[in-house]
Amino acid sequence: MAEKPRADSLPVAVLLTACVALGPISTDMYLASLPTMTRVFSTDVASVQLTLSVFMVGFAVAQLIYGPLSDRFGRRPVMLGGMALYFLASILCALAWNIETLIAARGLQAVGACCGPVLARAVVRDVYGPARAAKVLAYMSSAMALVPAAAPILGSFLHVWFGWQANFWVLAGFGGTVLAGLLLLLAETNAQRNPRALDPAILIGNYRLLLRDHTYLGYVLTVAFSYSTIFSFISGSSFVLIGVLAVPEEYFGFCFAAVVLGFMSGALAAGRLTLRLGGDRLILLGATLAALAGTFMAGLVLAGLPSVTGIVGPFALVMAGIGLIMPNAMAGAIGPYPQMAGAASALMGFLQMGMAAIVGIGVGHWHDGTAIPMTASIAAMTILALLSFRFLVLPRKR
Repeated sequence: MAEKPRADSLPVAVLLTACVALGPISTDMYLASLPTMTRVFSTDVASVQLTLSVFMVGFAVAQLIYGPLSDRFGRRPVMLGGMALYFLASILCALAWNIETLIAARGLQAVGACCGPVLARAVVRDVYGPARAAKVLAYMSSAMALVPAAAPILGSFLHVWFGWQANFWVLAGFGGTVLAGLLLLLAETNAQRNPRALDPAILIGNYRLLLRDHTYLGYVLTVAFSYSTIFSFISGSSFVLIGVLAVPEEYFGFCFAAVVLGFMSGALAAGRLTLRLGGDRLILLGATLAALAGTFMAGLVLAGLPSVTGIVGPFALVMAGIGLIMPNAMAGAIGPYPQMAGAASALMGFLQMGMAAIVGIGVGHWHDGTAIPMTASIAAMTILALLSFRFLVLPRKR
């Protein structure tokens, strides 16, 4: 059998970036189809929005399993199993005959998809150590942003040309490609397997230890509120931009890509500046920028001035701030725990996705035909991210 590439090689880095992109591409690809799906399945906005929130719930819960499994058995076999499930569930999504079937299939798809980001982050920690992990994660985040930037554009045209099912067939193809890449390229990176990682007492003890660490908790809440900001936009943007502001379905993806480019610019800046300025300084800068831009956007809507540019422009700045926050806060949370990097990553992902699911359900439930619920949620989440970092992390770094 041919020897696999080094874990820090470019092909493996590209593969890990694709794994991290599983979450965003699975939520962003079919966003333009959401308003149409309310008619196709004869249901309401809240029910269709559940295809997003259930995905987040499945993604959150499964992370608590994947992390310890990978600490016990290694990263590679767990990633292979998760990707196989993702591939099959994506096919089931494309074949769904009613909204209930689609919601259930999305839950299964999420369970498979979440192996990607959880274990890719753990692999990065295995290979690069805590000091270089933030830099590598930042560059992976900026490269990953190309996928969700392109996904809504591609998804919009696929929807117009072939119908909503086409997006899920493309996701199945993407999942199959990543699965083949893992089989061919990924070697095992976990050199410190913990034979007791699945022991319930050890598992609970590890999570308890993490939650008692206020610095870890501060970083994780900063990540969770930042991601909930993104998910507020994911949950509401198609209904606001297409339904309220009359953006044509085929052009929705370009609006979404504009805000993703904001994230990409922030993540690229983080990659260049983290070692020079320090991760915490960049997190504070990013959180402040996001809170100011998010509050400004909500203020415009509350003042009766909703517009495409008044939402997309400020939210691109919010995303630039989040691009500075996410890789540095993730590295800050996981870095001190090499013996349980999988568990630390899993708990962070659980809280991140669980909170996003709750926020997404709220945005869908309170949808009132205006941009107010979405923009108010964005403003609130950005402020909470800033407060979490300011009062839980910074006091312990001085």
